[in-house]
Amino acid sequence: MAPRAAHELPPLPFPIETFEFHWGKHHRAYVTNMNNQIQGSDLEKLSLEELIHKSWNNGEPTPVFNNAAQTLNHTFFWESLSPNGGGEPSGKLAEAIKKEFGSLDKFKEEFGAAGATQFGSGWAWLVEAGGKLAIRKTPNAVNPIVNGEKPLLTLDVWEHAYYLDFQNRRPDFIKNFWNLVNWDKVRLG
Repeated sequence: MAPRAAHELPPLPFPIETFEFHWGKHHRAYVTNMNNQIQGSDLEKLSLEELIHKSWNNGEPTPVFNNAAQTLNHTFFWESLSPNGGGEPSGKLAEAIKKEFGSLDKFKEEFGAAGATQFGSGWAWLVEAGGKLAIRKTPNAVNPIVNGEKPLLTLDVWEHAYYLDFQNRRPDFIKNFWNLVNWDKVRLG
């Protein structure tokens, strides 16, 4: 099997604005570090998801895992946002949220609480788990795919995600997230 091309930093799906430092420095560093770590090894042939599973090390993440998962997590985060975002989900997603959480407001409350109470650095996630929607919070670089769950939506609650605009006010950052959420990217099934 021929070596695959190096993983690349995907472009932001919207104008950079205040995310330039987050995307251009943090996300880029994860991609660069990952590529340097896997260069010349069998890991170089793997997709990003395969690389994450292989380097998860049964819950003892390796440095490759940390950079690969942060690469995927950040890419997923950017896709979860849109300058034309906000509003409410529709169709099957709206129905599933109402079924699992009772209402969109209750979902936002629980998702926001997951992000606000994630101690230290990490992520808040909406996932599909066992055919149902669920909210997860994960520390550091952990992605729900390592537990067999499908990520649907994420919020980066590492300080670098919000400190330039919100300083230490993580709850304000979370509240603002709902003005940018890209419901069109949240795909069930």
